[in-house]
Amino acid sequence: MLTLANLQMSYGGEPVVEGVDLHVAGGEFVSLIGPSGSGKSTLLRAVMGLQRASAGRVELGVDRREIGFLFQDDALLPWRTARDNVALGLRNQGTAKAKARAKADQWLASVGLDGLEDRYPRELSGGQRKRVAIAQVLALRPQLLLMDEPFASLDAIVRHYLTEDLLGWVEGEDLTVLLVTHDLEEAVALSDRVVLLGNGPRAHVKGRYEVDLPRPRDLLRVKEQPGFSAIAAQLWNALSDEVRAPEVRERPELRVVNQ
Repeated sequence: MLTLANLQMSYGGEPVVEGVDLHVAGGEFVSLIGPSGSGKSTLLRAVMGLQRASAGRVELGVDRREIGFLFQDDALLPWRTARDNVALGLRNQGTAKAKARAKADQWLASVGLDGLEDRYPRELSGGQRKRVAIAQVLALRPQLLLMDEPFASLDAIVRHYLTEDLLGWVEGEDLTVLLVTHDLEEAVALSDRVVLLGNGPRAHVKGRYEVDLPRPRDLLRVKEQPGFSAIAAQLWNALSDEVRAPEVRERPELRVVNQ
């Protein structure tokens, strides 16, 4: 579904991501973790074609029109209702207006917003707006779903239920997913594989971790599965090493002064 081969991304001529190799098979759920500034979001932009690679290549098994992108901040148009926001992408694909609105209503109902179709984004809670954004993406029936910390701004309970619902849709539709997250437990609970990016200024892949837990997954019970804690601890230790590395390098040498 997706291959990144020796990918290098630069800003102002300076590499920020270097030599990244990544393969995501169809139906696989892969999470990217790493310190801030390690290039996780940059890789998603490269896959979407929003930023060109300075070296290496991005190989896709689908057309870019079959890629869905769920951002941390929703991209809803404030002057359009929930229905019209969801229908917009369908209309851009050539779907007739009446059919697009009908499909939008179906998807809004499927994400738990039945009866709220005519509300504007300002009239919805943060969790409801995120559900509209999910419906907006899933209505286009993407084959590959990219997610950049989509629920980071939500409180814990809303985040849990939205993540649980999204996991159900992903497993039900057999979607391929590449997720950027800072939440290690979330990465383990959702993923088939977790990829750790090292610290900058030239970030690269530092580790790959298989998550051999059965599907379908219950987000509350998956943490009780044998092996969950071990994988999470392994990721914690590896990420901690990356976060601490610059601090250790930059820490001034301590000298003992004899009095």
